[in-house]
Amino acid sequence: MTVALVVVSHSARLAEGVVEVAAQMAPGVALRAAGGTDDGGVGTSWDKVASAVASLREAGHDVVILTDLGSATMTADAVVEFLGPGARVAVADAPLVEGAVAAAVAARMGRSLAGVVAAAEQAGGPAAAPTPPPPAAGPAVRTLTLTNEIGLHARPAAMLAELAGRFDAQVTVNGQDATSVISLLTLGLERGASVELAASGPDAAAALDAVEQLIRAGFPET
Repeated sequence: MTVALVVVSHSARLAEGVVEVAAQMAPGVALRAAGGTDDGGVGTSWDKVASAVASLREAGHDVVILTDLGSATMTADAVVEFLGPGARVAVADAPLVEGAVAAAVAARMGRSLAGVVAAAEQAGGPAAAPTPPPPAAGPAVRTLTLTNEIGLHARPAAMLAELAGRFDAQVTVNGQDATSVISLLTLGLERGASVELAASGPDAAAALDAVEQLIRAGFPET
């Protein structure tokens, strides 16, 4: 069962904008915006949130809800409470934009409901300390140069995170977790920047081969 997202904001345009950004980072993930009141004002609507959640559940998805401010969270919690235990709908305690992007990428990777919630909530925490790379032996460490036009931003970061997450390996880019799109974006790597890839684990070599190929190809759309 795949995971879908509902973005709840006091502003309809803000919710739609977050959905637009997340959709660019994670094509194919089911997303719904539930912003504003029923009459088009600023606020939240129980009916809008409940309708968005219902449409996704009817399509066979688990659902993660992301919210912007306190009353939006209260509305989302009320919808989850109404659905009752076993509904497989959860509210993530995460920043709206960063959480939605991280959750969407995690959902595209095929992570579980709990995994998508965790990805969203981790996006709101302090930056993790860089993970020391494994010793530079054999295929464990490789250094490349970014040649694509926009460097490791937005869609390329999401593509790399998704790819790295397919392998049974711990992959890092310049010391940051390669499966976390937020961590990759914080690196701020532009075209021409040097990238150190490191990996450990059973699939380390295969993971590095795949990520290297993606970078050398300039992050082509699939």
